[in-house]
Amino acid sequence: MNAQDYALQANGSFALPDACFKVKALMAADSSEISDFADVIGIDPSMTSRLLQIANSAIYSFPGEISTISRAITIIGTKAIYNMMLVDVAASAFKHFENQAIDLKRFWRMSIYCGLASKNLAISAGIRDIERLFVAGLLQNFGELLVAKISPDVAVECEKYNENQLPWSLQEQALGFTYTDVSANLLKIWQLPEKIILPIRHFNAASSIEINKDVKILNLASRLALIDSHPDEFLFEDVIDESLCKPLNLSSDDLIQAAEFAEKEATSILSIMNPKLFSK
Repeated sequence: MNAQDYALQANGSFALPDACFKVKALMAADSSEISDFADVIGIDPSMTSRLLQIANSAIYSFPGEISTISRAITIIGTKAIYNMMLVDVAASAFKHFENQAIDLKRFWRMSIYCGLASKNLAISAGIRDIERLFVAGLLQNFGELLVAKISPDVAVECEKYNENQLPWSLQEQALGFTYTDVSANLLKIWQLPEKIILPIRHFNAASSIEINKDVKILNLASRLALIDSHPDEFLFEDVIDESLCKPLNLSSDDLIQAAEFAEKEATSILSIMNPKLFSK
């Protein structure tokens, strides 16, 4: 199987909810009003609850309480609402892909941490539309869940990475591609914006190719996430390519700040996305 095969097979049993496509269609229609978006989202009480939790979380850091979907849309915009729906999709994937092939706590912490670090680094680098980088960071390793469900034996082998063989090189060896390749293919099937897919598809090659700043941000954030989850195995100087910082106008202090921010906020975000797993 190649990366596209995994994505197609996964999409057959786990597709984006209709609400996501309806919201996307509303975003494309000039006549859409806030009430139209609220009507679509409000049909699902679970999604409404989780979206409000996320809207009031450290991801967006708004003063005061956001208590209605309409207010959330007014304050943070329809694009942010759509992105938060994607976060909810990622959270619900836990129910579909739960198995013993991978360390799920590690998977979710790295995913959330990468999203938070991506957002923080984007702010420091002066990049606009930081919500898309949070979503890209969150979903970049989604392919790991798919491989773990479809080919658990392969996922177990890919879990055996260490300081001498980074996760991405071990995935290439075992699969012929990386988990992020699977992620990018699935997100394309889901018709997510190319601005989210492109950095996911290319960030592991950020040191050798020149595309855009998002690619470099995601590379740095994913490495910080790896260090956070395995502090005894991976060192900053061995994993982080600081040459990526210069075109972003980032300093070592910026990387440290992003790491501290992600570490501080990851636990609270995880409890929102996966209360079943992280309440244990």
